[in-house]
Amino acid sequence: MDDARLDKLLWSLRVFKTRPLAMAACRAGHLLVGEMEAKPGRTVHPGETLVVRVGAVTRTLRVVAMPRSRVSASQLPEFMTDLTPAAEYERARQAGIEHMLARKRGMGRPTKKERRDISELFEP
Repeated sequence: MDDARLDKLLWSLRVFKTRPLAMAACRAGHLLVGEMEAKPGRTVHPGETLVVRVGAVTRTLRVVAMPRSRVSASQLPEFMTDLTPAAEYERARQAGIEHMLARKRGMGRPTKKERRDISELFEP
């Protein structure tokens, strides 16, 4: 397989769980091939760089080879190289923690159980 549709490639490389999710991300403009936005049906060739926003993380991936179908997680290095800086993953992890700690307005003070859970996050 020399080239593949962009949405199918993102699904087969386990960037998205389903092809419709990959297609929706392309249509929403969360995906760049090179430096340009791409449609789901665009063909992708080995050597191209993809910038994909998945949730809070903006991943940078380089396509090494084209898989025939969805590959296992252990086979991913054969087909793509992850160029995402470690700081991006750390920023997303930090944002997730902040989201968990945020309380809705009017919720009052944390309960004793919630305080224990919060302190457990920060104490090793």
